Amino acid sequence: MNNFLIVRLGALGDVVHAIPFAAALRAEFPHARIDWVVEPRYVPLLELVRTIDRRIPADPRWLVRGPERPRLLRTLRELRRVQYDVAFDLQGLVKSAALARAARPRRVVGFPRRHLREPLARLFYTSAPDPGPATHVIYKNLALLSAVGAQHRRVQFPITIPRSETVDSVVQRFAPEGYAVINPGAAWPNKRWPPACFGAVAAAMRQAYGLRSLVLWGPGEKELAHQVADASAGAAEVSPPTSVAEIAGIARAARLMISGDTGPMHIAAAVGTPLVTLFGPTRPDRNGPWALYDIALSRVDQCSCVYERQCRRGVPCIAGIGVDEVLAAVERRLHTHG
Repeated sequence: MNNFLIVRLGALGDVVHAIPFAAALRAEFPHARIDWVVEPRYVPLLELVRTIDRRIPADPRWLVRGPERPRLLRTLRELRRVQYDVAFDLQGLVKSAALARAARPRRVVGFPRRHLREPLARLFYTSAPDPGPATHVIYKNLALLSAVGAQHRRVQFPITIPRSETVDSVVQRFAPEGYAVINPGAAWPNKRWPPACFGAVAAAMRQAYGLRSLVLWGPGEKELAHQVADASAGAAEVSPPTSVAEIAGIARAARLMISGDTGPMHIAAAVGTPLVTLFGPTRPDRNGPWALYDIALSRVDQCSCVYERQCRRGVPCIAGIGVDEVLAAVERRLHTHG
């Protein structure tokens, strides 16, 4: 087999979780062509990944957007010219499965029906290996390699982070003690821990360890970042605007990141940043950090809106995680190496 196609369109954290699959596929087939179809906004992340040959921007929604329909059709024609041996759908949606099938590979591999968010996607696959007891999405993805007889299953993130003036300036400003990263935002409102709580943690970390904090923010989150900084008694400051590569660089140089279940946290996990993570409506055993010593504090067992974007009770269950609980986790993680 010489040509492989990976389909994982989004979201940011899920794209990060699929990188070890591409790395393992490359380890098994070092001379193969490995291409990846992804939503355009996540192409900059995949540009950091060494094991991929082509990052192909595509969005099935272009099909219903008149001006962009020709762009999708051109992309499909380009995919068909490659004549892929196998396309892997790591997303499990009808749109991703249909896109994988539309590339006309010899085989389309995806998950069995019971592991799919949209069971109808199974109709587009020629094979669907059972991932067995795997819980975390990284290991579920790796289990699909059995379809091509691959034995390499190590979790690796072959990411190259380019030099950045923004990252250099952050590192220099916080030297020599270093810094913690606080990431308060999340696309789902019920994944967000209260900004005042993040601020209280930042203040306590500075008092206990002399460790100041940098507050990351993404689109629409700058005000939230300022709320955290304002609640920190001067222990935290708001980050400058950052690209995906700069988030990776800032995280890699940090002594610790505290974050909810969101893309920058998964980027930090991929580059080896020590983590204390906060989970409400999502399950850390499926979506959380996978490193041995990283810590996930969860209230998912008390949540009535598991994997739903909005809280049904008005007060998200993640708010039940206390500041003292987080500080105890910070203490453990800062004093555990690995």
